[in-house]
Parts: sequence; C-alpha cells; structure tokens
Amino acid sequence: MLTSPRLTFALSAFVCIALLGYGYYLEYVEYLYPCNLCKLQRVAFMGVALFSLVGMVHGSHGTPSRAYHSLSAVCAGIGAAIAWRQVWLQGLPPEDVPECSPGLEFMLDSSPWLDVFREVLIGSGSCAEIVWTFLGLSIAGWALVWFAALLLGNLVMAIKGYR
Repeated sequence: MLTSPRLTFALSAFVCIALLGYGYYLEYVEYLYPCNLCKLQRVAFMGVALFSLVGMVHGSHGTPSRAYHSLSAVCAGIGAAIAWRQVWLQGLPPEDVPECSPGLEFMLDSSPWLDVFREVLIGSGSCAEIVWTFLGLSIAGWALVWFAALLLGNLVMAIKGYR
C-alpha cells in the first residue's frame, strides 16, 4: 500500500492531468469535438486533479488528508455518474436516442443555468455517438473505468488512511 500522502495525491493528479491532456489532444489534433456530457466529465476530472494537487502540496496525514481524498472521491463519483449516463445513452437503440441539443455555449447564453444543467444531464444525440474506441470501450466507457478507479482509490485512502 502507498504510505505517503504526497505520493498518492501525485499519482491521482497525474492520472487526471494525463487523461485531460489526451482529451484535449483528441479535440484539437484529431478534431473529435466533445459533447456536453464529455465537457462535464472534464470538469469532474479537473476537480479530482485540483483536490489531489492541493492534498499533495499540503502533504499531511490525518484529517486534512482524509478531507482531500473525500473531496476527490466526490468529484470522481459525480464524474462516474455522468460517464455512466453517457455509456447508457450510447447503448440505446438508434430510435430511442434523444434528439441533438444546441451547444453548451448557446444554451448558457440563452437559458437559465439550472435549465441548462438539467438539459445537459439528460443528454442528447451527440452524446450517444461513439466516435472513438480502444479495446471495445468508447471514450465515455474509459472515463467510467478511470472514475471508478479514482473513486475507489480515494475512498480507500479516506477511510483507511496511511500506515
């Protein structure tokens, strides 16, 4: 088991930053534009990375470390729920896929943010498209795997702590 808070936080932050970097590579080099659910998953990865970086800098044992792991776990759990929703949408038969919605920027400019949040979480046709796969999993499927690993790791460290 990892015994240093700085090491576990650094590992968690590194994973999130690497995944975000690959997501931006897919967007700006491979031109795979992220859907609205993908954008929310990016925010969740950023949350895990942020709390992990703060925990790494703080580097203490005990309550502060447990708090940072708990906050990272919350972000990972939210990200897992969003990724699960997208994986579910991708598994729907074509006739059951919801219609495409306008882009996130347009919705934020034209609607109250609570309505936008609800609409984004429902998902749209663009969220159901599978444009990239690796070992049979879509981007959302891999995001779900990583969120689950980050959630599990952070929960274990928040509950058991360091020995």
